[in-house]
Amino acid sequence: MDKDLVSVLFHPLNKEIAIARGATVLEAVRRAGIQFESICGGKGECNKCRVIFVLGPCDIGTPASIKGLSADEISRNYCRACQTHVLGDCEFTIPVESRIDSPRILHHYAIPALTLSPPVNKYLLLPAGVAGRPVGQRSVKLEGYTGTRPRMSREQHDRLLAAEKTLTVTVSTTPGYPEIIAIEEGDTIAENYGIAIDIGTTTVVGILIDLVRGTACAEASCMNRQITHGEELLTRIAAAKRPGGIDRLRLAAVASINEVIAKLAESSGISHASIHDVCVAGNTVMHYLFLGRDPSVLELANAEISREPVILRAHAAGLNVNPEALIWCLPGVSRFIGGDAVGDVVAGGLHRSEDLSLLVDLGTNGEVILGCRDWLASVSCASGPAFEGAGITCGMRAMRGAIDHVAIDPGTGTVSYTTIENDPPRGICGSGIIDIAAAMVTAGILDFSGRFVGGKPGVRPGSDGPEYVLVDKDCTATGRDIVITRQDLAYLMDSKAAACGAIGVLLKKYRLTINDIRHVFLAGGFGEYADRNKLVTFGIIPAFPHAEFHTIGNGSVSGACAALLSTEKRIELVQVARMMVYIDLLVDADFIEEYTAALYIPGKKEYFP
Repeated sequence: MDKDLVSVLFHPLNKEIAIARGATVLEAVRRAGIQFESICGGKGECNKCRVIFVLGPCDIGTPASIKGLSADEISRNYCRACQTHVLGDCEFTIPVESRIDSPRILHHYAIPALTLSPPVNKYLLLPAGVAGRPVGQRSVKLEGYTGTRPRMSREQHDRLLAAEKTLTVTVSTTPGYPEIIAIEEGDTIAENYGIAIDIGTTTVVGILIDLVRGTACAEASCMNRQITHGEELLTRIAAAKRPGGIDRLRLAAVASINEVIAKLAESSGISHASIHDVCVAGNTVMHYLFLGRDPSVLELANAEISREPVILRAHAAGLNVNPEALIWCLPGVSRFIGGDAVGDVVAGGLHRSEDLSLLVDLGTNGEVILGCRDWLASVSCASGPAFEGAGITCGMRAMRGAIDHVAIDPGTGTVSYTTIENDPPRGICGSGIIDIAAAMVTAGILDFSGRFVGGKPGVRPGSDGPEYVLVDKDCTATGRDIVITRQDLAYLMDSKAAACGAIGVLLKKYRLTINDIRHVFLAGGFGEYADRNKLVTFGIIPAFPHAEFHTIGNGSVSGACAALLSTEKRIELVQVARMMVYIDLLVDADFIEEYTAALYIPGKKEYFP
C-alpha cells in the first residue's frame, strides 16, 4: 500500500477501505459507501456521527474529537467521526444509533386522473410491399403514426429506408417536436417503459410505468447518497462550495437514481434499454445538484429561478436507461419551491378546484401553498428537519427501532409508545416527536411557552437543564436514556413557529381566516404518519374547523408519474409553476410577527379558537 495511504476497517459491517493519512473518519465512512448519520455534513455541530474507536493510531481524545459526548461515552471510546483523524491503520465500530438501517421510505402515491397520452410511443415499420424495391423509391411510413414527420439522424433515416424486416420505432415528443430516439428489430411495441423519480433530500423513490397500458409495474427506493454530506439543504449547498463538491454531489445523486433503476429493472425483469422516458421531481437544490449546477445562487433571497422544465439526454446525465431517452425535470418556482411542490399541487388537484385549499409538506424543507384554480401562492420555511428527527438529541430518521407513536397518561404520567418493526427503541422519529410534544402539553408537562413544568413525572435535571425521560436506558437498544431536553424543546418550538408562521403569512396576505379554507392537503411522510389532532394540539398547523383533510402521500413522485403518462399533465405542471406566486419569508415583514405569535402553545387565538 502507498505509504501515504492507511487502511480503515469498520465493524460490524466488515468494510475496509484505503484513505489518505490524516483524513477524518467521516471521510473514510463516505469512501466506504456506508449509510451513516451526519446531519450537519461534518461541521462538528450535530454530534450524530458517533463511532467507537477499536485500535490503531488516531487523534481520539482531542477536545474536538469528544466535544459534547458524555463521560460514559468517552469511557467507552466513543468519538465524533467528523473531528477524529486517522494517522495509521485503524479499526472502528459503527454503533447502532449511527447506522441508517431499514429506513421507512414513503412509497404511497396516487396518479391523478388523466387521459393516457404519453409523450413517448412506439410504432411499427412494416417493409411489406417495399421490400425488394430500390431504396431510392422507398418511403418511411410508421403504422398508426399521425402528425409531422419525426426528426431523425441520417443514420436512422438510412436504416429505416433499408429495412427488409419489421422494425419498431420509438418516437418522443418531449423536446417539443417528434423525434425518433430508438429503432429495434421485430415487434417490441408492448415493451415501452418510463420511470418516475423523486429525488428527495434524504431518499430517492422510483416508479416503473408501463407506457402502453398506463399502469405501475414496480417501485423501489434507496437513501440519497448525499446524506453523509449533510441533512439540510443549506448544508448541501455548503458542501457543493468545497473543491470538487458539485461533481461529488452530482455523482452521488446519479448513483442513487441508478441504484433505484437497477432495482426496478431486476424486480420487473425488463431491460434497461426498454426504458425510454424518465421524469424527475425534487426540490430546487436537488435539481441543481442532479444537473451539476452551482446551487450557491439559491442562498440569495428572491433569487430568479427558471420556471421551465429542464430536458436532457440520459447518456449526458449518466442514467442507466436507454441512452437516447430524454429526461424531463418537473419545473420549479423558486429557490425552495421546486418540482416536488409543483407535483404536490397537481397530485392534490388544487389548481383545478373552485374551493380554497391549503397544502402543507414539512419534509427536510417545509413548503406551504394556498389557493384555488384561479391563483396559487407559496412560501417555504426551515421547519422540516426537526419533524424528521434531525436536530433532536435522541432524534433519528424513521427506521427500525425508532419510536413513532407516544402517549402519556395525564393522571399517572405513564408513558406508552410503539417502535418501527417493534424493535427495542433506538431513538425517536418525526411522528413520535410530534406525538411526545403534544402529549407533554396535554399532560401539563409543558407550559404555554414550551418550557418544562417542575415537579412533573419524568422531568429531571440534565447536564444542560431540565429534561424529560421518555425511555429508561435499561429498555433501549443503545444502553442510554432516550430523553427530550430543554434544547430540543427550544428547537421544536422554533420549528413549529416557523411552520405555523408560514401558514399565517399566506392567510394574512390574502385576508383569509381559518374558516375560509375548505381543504387541507398534507403531503409526504409528515402527512402520512403524523396525527392531525396532535399537529393542532402543539400548534404546528391551525385548526381549520370547516376544512376537509386529505393525505396525498408522495405527491412529488405522483406528479412525475402523471408527466410520464400524459402530455396534457406536463402542460398543467408548467402552467402551475408559471402561475404560482412565491413570497420569500427571508425578507417578508409579516413573517416576524406571525412567527413570534406562534412561539406559544398552541398559538394565536384566531388560529386555535
